[in-house]
Amino acid sequence: MKKKYILLSIALGFSLASCSDYLDAEKDLKHDITLEDVFSSIDYTEEWLANAYTYLAGSAADMGLNNEHPFAFSDDIYHANYWWLASKDYSENTCQESYRDCYLGIRQATIFIQNVDNNTLLSEEKRIDYKAQARFIRAFYYWKLLQKYGPIPLVPEEGQDFAKPYDELYLSRSTYDECVEFISSEMVKAAEDLPYKREAFNIARPTKGAALAIRARALLYAASPLMNGNKTTTLDVSDYAAQMVDDQGRCLLATNYSEEKWAKAAAAAKDVMDLAGLAGYSLYVAPVRNNREDRDDYPNTITPCQESDFAKYDWPKGYKNIDPFESYRSVFNGELTAANNPELVFTRGTNINYRNMVREQLPTERAKGNNKLCMTQKQCDAYYMADGTDCPGKDFEIGRGDGSTRLTGYTTVQEGLIRKTGVSQQYVGREPRFYASVAYSGVFWPLSHATKVEDRGLQSFFYRSSNNDNLPTGIGVMKFVRPTDTNDEAEAKHITGKADPAIRYAEVLLIYAEALNELDGDYNIPSWDGTKMHQLKRTTEALQEGIHPIRIRAGVPDYTAAEYNSKELLRAKLKRERQIELMGEGHRYFDLRRWLDAKAEESLPIYGCNTEMTVESRDLFHKPVVIASIPTCFADKSYFWPIHIDELYRNGRLTQNPGWQSLKN
Repeated sequence: MKKKYILLSIALGFSLASCSDYLDAEKDLKHDITLEDVFSSIDYTEEWLANAYTYLAGSAADMGLNNEHPFAFSDDIYHANYWWLASKDYSENTCQESYRDCYLGIRQATIFIQNVDNNTLLSEEKRIDYKAQARFIRAFYYWKLLQKYGPIPLVPEEGQDFAKPYDELYLSRSTYDECVEFISSEMVKAAEDLPYKREAFNIARPTKGAALAIRARALLYAASPLMNGNKTTTLDVSDYAAQMVDDQGRCLLATNYSEEKWAKAAAAAKDVMDLAGLAGYSLYVAPVRNNREDRDDYPNTITPCQESDFAKYDWPKGYKNIDPFESYRSVFNGELTAANNPELVFTRGTNINYRNMVREQLPTERAKGNNKLCMTQKQCDAYYMADGTDCPGKDFEIGRGDGSTRLTGYTTVQEGLIRKTGVSQQYVGREPRFYASVAYSGVFWPLSHATKVEDRGLQSFFYRSSNNDNLPTGIGVMKFVRPTDTNDEAEAKHITGKADPAIRYAEVLLIYAEALNELDGDYNIPSWDGTKMHQLKRTTEALQEGIHPIRIRAGVPDYTAAEYNSKELLRAKLKRERQIELMGEGHRYFDLRRWLDAKAEESLPIYGCNTEMTVESRDLFHKPVVIASIPTCFADKSYFWPIHIDELYRNGRLTQNPGWQSLKN
């Protein structure tokens, strides 16, 4: 029997720019097997498709702790290994795996699309499904390229005429809108043939909702200020947009504002919301826990704010019968399998990147973690108080907030979800998502699967000379850590696998609200399949359709009428909601850029606790200071990642992103 591994012999030196052999699959096959052989075998055909997925878990993943994922860090979380990203100390040669890998995935998927119908051993049903999967994968890779590099070349699906001179095979960059239109149309084609749901053993394969959700995300980006004429901010990026051109001088970013783009993004999100019933999508909620033993690892429900209409009703109209803390943390920490999580619209399955990341989150004492992944003071301040107000002293050091000062003093009894004493009052009385996400000094780590009983249950402080004093900001990250997790044995045996949240239903709801908020006019946009018309208008009721589930599940009150009535006020609220709800999921870096907020936000100094202070000087520890080890700056060239110089040499029509080294300089 021919060895199946030969199907994995993709030439790693392949570049888009050398596209004369882009679809010449024969060069990847050994002499004893042909492309005809591949697509006349069920096993080989399915392996070819499976190989097209492989890059989704590598450089195309959204979170991780290696050089493939610098985009996971911005002004919210930080790791000492990524100091160079904060200081923008990187070049055209840095972290370029994504460009290569995504085009390899595109190539693999395209060859599959062109040949799978030749396999008559497969049922027609499977051929249709497999082709739709490949179409989704290809469009997803294009999306990841567009998100990082901006406008990129779209490879002709039909291949190229190799008889032409080599320089005529070069490909220029398509405009941002052309790329989004291609991704959108391909996702619609994929959705037509993809199922509503997948069985547990196929949970990492796309569905209709997955295709339509990625489409909504791409359309949201296309509507955002950086890509849409910049009407919604005061920052002028016209010079930057003027420099973003192809080899013929054509502008690649839209210079004229189109409100209709927001309407299309809202309609695309509504498409996903409308099929939620058939697909089974909803935000995950855990029931109230108050009739069992109150445990440090699984505590009884802390009653959310009662001064809210949400307190009067059961889910989905209110939070009367749910546990917001357990609901939120269970989505990420491995408590739920991917198949049992109704919030996952698309997942890459259990992601090893997250397991490795948890090791960086866990304390060194007893858990044998590295205790290096930290949160900035800005991100810590973003979380609301339990009653929906800002925490006292929010953003005081960076000249924002309401002028209030931070609370002093320490807990002497258990207070809410703070399980131990000696914790700063700054961390008391916060919203449930705070306790599911933030590892503050004095936090309790259950470590309930530790091999030694005496290693279970640890209150961890981050003062100097403690066993866990290596957090640069003195504030850690709890999100993704399950109460059972510990690294006390090799290979993270006691760290639960985490289902990758490639796109969650919560994000779809936030896309809808953000896009709808930007509308001044009324719009009628056809649904993805043309079966109905979405009537879109910015009303409080329509906005709440996207906002209410997020706020209710979070256990915090609704926004005020004044905030709903003001586009500007609500825009700020929705940005903050994404900052909180999607923290650590690989969104913040790109959000700041598409909003044109990166220059203001990433140039600010990073504040955190004064980690030079010992427990004897704990008051000074909790007085935020600038973290000098985390330099910050921003230049316009950082809106998009640079293209490797080698790619420019290989493709004579490929232009560099503004501000980076090109063949002309």
